[in-house]
Order: sequence, then structure tokens, then C-alpha cells
Amino acid sequence: MGTKASPGRWVRVPVVRQGYIDVLRVGQRKRVIHGLFQADVTRLMARRAAVRAAGAQPLSVTASVAHAIGVAVAENPMLHALPVGRRVRVFDDVDINTQIEVRLEDHSIVKPHIIRAAQAKSPREIHDELRAAQRPEPQDDRFLRAMERFLALPAASRAPFWWYLRRRPELFRKLGGTVGLSAVGMFGPQGGWAIPISMPTLMVAVGGMETRPAWIDGSARPRTYLNLTVSVDHDIVDGAPAARFADRLCTLLDEAAA
Repeated sequence: MGTKASPGRWVRVPVVRQGYIDVLRVGQRKRVIHGLFQADVTRLMARRAAVRAAGAQPLSVTASVAHAIGVAVAENPMLHALPVGRRVRVFDDVDINTQIEVRLEDHSIVKPHIIRAAQAKSPREIHDELRAAQRPEPQDDRFLRAMERFLALPAASRAPFWWYLRRRPELFRKLGGTVGLSAVGMFGPQGGWAIPISMPTLMVAVGGMETRPAWIDGSARPRTYLNLTVSVDHDIVDGAPAARFADRLCTLLDEAAA
């Protein structure tokens, strides 16, 4: 006799998933182009290994990427301009929105953290800020409860908020920053790229890391590459500026350990 198949079980989807669904729904309305790039981080990773071998904590890769994004966007502010009708609002400061996992007493939450004026901060300052944001605070649980109450509303009741937010650049910047950074791909064991859906004009998704040979000075040498996806709203940014931004971003990461 064969084994009786398990009927499975029902699992309640966390209400906070509705927030991701809302953002994805809004983001899918944009005309986005994606560019897949590789940044040579051989020197950066060697520097991190040397710091770790000396018994100190190296800077996180996310901090180095965020710093490079801040500098590169500040050099071309249209990359984080926010459209309103036939005009765009261009900001001076690069506010990078990234997601951080915070461990509470009996569960973990993922909350947004905005690195304000990233172009004016050093990689060390950004690293320390992100580490501090990972420490649980009393307001983290209150934030989760407030978000759950909002997301428990019917989708038709939440829609006006997202409509209003997209038409108020200052409020959008305050609540969501001006640039999106997703580092979820770094948790994968192999190389690869992430293709994100997001609301900001510019989204940088950090993919996997891989080591492969490269032809340098007449010989093949192992190099470590970080895969990056640069996604831009094509209504605001053309392909050429996006490619120049990506090239500058890769250069800054190559120089990060210098």
C-alpha cells in the first residue's frame, strides 16, 4: 500500500506582506530599464579580510556600496529626481532607503532605514549607522503595530495614500528616501543578479559575488566581482546617464580599499 498523501495545512500570510504588495503594484506602473553590471571588489574584499585577520570588524559591503551610490548620485542628481506631472523635484541630498532585519524578543522584523545625506558620510559612518539601526528599540515594535493596522485596511482604502505620496516629493523623501538599495542578493552563495521592482527613480540591487579569472597585464588572475543591477525610471533617466552612473559606481567600489 502506498503512503497516504499529506493534505497540507493553511498558513496565515503576515499582514505586513500587503505593504510589499502595495509597493510592487505602484512600481510596476513605471517604465523601468535594468542594467546588469559587475564591480571589481578584489581589493575591497582583500582589505576586509586583512582587517578581520587583525581581529577588528571590517566595514560591511553594504556600507561601501551605499557610500559609492551617494557620491555617484550627487554627481548626477537627475538620477534621484522625483516626477510630479510635467516637472521633477531634484534633491541636493542623497537619501538611501535600505531594509534592515531587526531581532525583537520573539520574532524578527524587516524595517526600512534611510541613510540621510549619504554623499556626505564616510563608509565608516554609514557602517556604524546601519549597525546601530539593527539594535532593537522600543519604537520598532510600535512601528510594526502601526504598519499592521494600516495594512489591515482594504486595498481601496490604502490606495489614496500611495497616490498622495507619489505627488508629494518632500513627503516621499521623508518617508522613503530618494534612492532604493536592496542587498538581498548578497545572501545567496553564488553569483547572480536581482531584478527589483521599486518606487524610486533609481534602485540599486546588490546581487551575488563571484570569483573568476580576468586578463590583466598579459596574464590571467583571479578577481572578485560583485553583481549589481541598476534600475531607473526611463521617463526620467536615459540609458546613457544610467550607464555612466553604473560605471562611476563600479569605479568607486574598485577604489574603496585604496
